[in-house]
Amino acid sequence: MVLFGIPTMLNKSFSLSLLILLCILANPFAAAKQFLPDAPNVDAKAWILVDADTGYVIAEQNADDTLPPASLAKMMTTYITSKEIAENRLKEDDVVVISDNAWELGGAKTDGSTMFLSPRSKVSVIDLMRGVIIQSGNDAAISLAEHISGGETAFSDNMNYQAELMGMTNTYYMNATGLPAEGMVTSARDLTILAKAIINEHPEYYSIYSEKYFSHNNINQPNRNRLLWRDSSIDGLKTGHTEAAGYCLVASSKRRGMRLISAVLGAKSDDARARESQKLFSYGFRHFETKKIYSAGELIKENAVLWYGEEDFLNLTVENDITLTYPKGEKKNLSAQITVDNEISAPITAGQVLGSLEITLDGKTMTQVSLVAEKDIAEAGFFSRFFDWILLFFTQLLS
Repeated sequence: MVLFGIPTMLNKSFSLSLLILLCILANPFAAAKQFLPDAPNVDAKAWILVDADTGYVIAEQNADDTLPPASLAKMMTTYITSKEIAENRLKEDDVVVISDNAWELGGAKTDGSTMFLSPRSKVSVIDLMRGVIIQSGNDAAISLAEHISGGETAFSDNMNYQAELMGMTNTYYMNATGLPAEGMVTSARDLTILAKAIINEHPEYYSIYSEKYFSHNNINQPNRNRLLWRDSSIDGLKTGHTEAAGYCLVASSKRRGMRLISAVLGAKSDDARARESQKLFSYGFRHFETKKIYSAGELIKENAVLWYGEEDFLNLTVENDITLTYPKGEKKNLSAQITVDNEISAPITAGQVLGSLEITLDGKTMTQVSLVAEKDIAEAGFFSRFFDWILLFFTQLLS
């Protein structure tokens, strides 16, 4: 900084004038809009399609209606099991003794889906996870719940705690299986929140959801998710069915780096839940795209005015990648608005929040993130700070 300040004054005055000019000038001609067809009609009680990375809702209907979860409740059972392993409270090869209770409620003699576990047999945690995910075994789900929490009631408390942490506001669990229980509900939106957590937090166990077969006790059972055979881009997640819930499916598909999650609840048949899910994926991938708009550390705002510092200006960046989902062809219509704090003063620490970036499309906010200082900038000496104080005083007086 120049001590007796004419260059400093001119630089800062020019910067302030340029900032005002940029705020005034705007292009009045918006880029032409692309045609976006309506979402398809989906024959189900409730459904939703979201992007797994951004959380953007592409289409939905009755997504917050509360409905019985059926075996989709097992998604939370395996999520908790994965989390227990990740946090070193459980190991894949830990041996679980199958209780008479697990066999009575979910074993071979029941009408429900089962892993065909033998009572008092010993089975590894990872095999039970496969039994839950691929075979939808009620006996396997109960066995995991008992092993982790001592019983289904205590395990259900953990399920509800995890749901609350995730913001699954329309979900309440009463058992580890999804077997009918008064008051146990979920919603299509909540299930996509859970699916995102399974995919993003524990990818090593998410891969099990794409396995087509699993054999236990010499009984080979196929994965109930028909889409695994119909579409190679689909790699999960879970089916569910009870008389009250209808036919349900939470599925995920990844194409060209873009991952979508669908939840279809209350379809009329096994084939219908698969068909309607495929319909949603076709719509989403055909008409939407997910792209990185800014990279972490990318310069967003250059030469923001800095007072009392060893430098006259500073640069602002974003801390993390900014990725957005939007209709194809609409990237040119995205609008970025930068807001910078008034009277930024040294000292400055790298990463210090000094403004915000809002990206909108057709007036709708797509994301809003903080702008942070690119680097540390120390406070200037006494005379330079004194000169800045005088300059700032007159700048405010004239504004």
